[in-house]
Amino acid sequence: MNMQAMLKQAQNMQRDMMKIKEEIDNTEFTGESSLVKVTVNGKKEVLSVEIDSSNDLEKDELEMLQDMIMVAVNEANKKVDAETEKKMAKFGNIPGLF
Repeated sequence: MNMQAMLKQAQNMQRDMMKIKEEIDNTEFTGESSLVKVTVNGKKEVLSVEIDSSNDLEKDELEMLQDMIMVAVNEANKKVDAETEKKMAKFGNIPGLF
């Protein structure tokens, strides 16, 4: 296989990886436990947090708690991404890999 063919194959593979990454980024995923339901997108951004309202919390307290959990999880995910990017930088910038 010549270099030109290998380069074209690598470009096609990169395009396919980016397309799959975009599909994942736009997909919503839901995790549930007994009292909590969290929805995130493929970029690991928390879209919503729902806490079972059958507990003794007032409605405004419940909404504030849900928002606080969402912000905290998103902040933690950003730290994971920053650390991953920092440590993986030595391998070069491969778009869509992480």
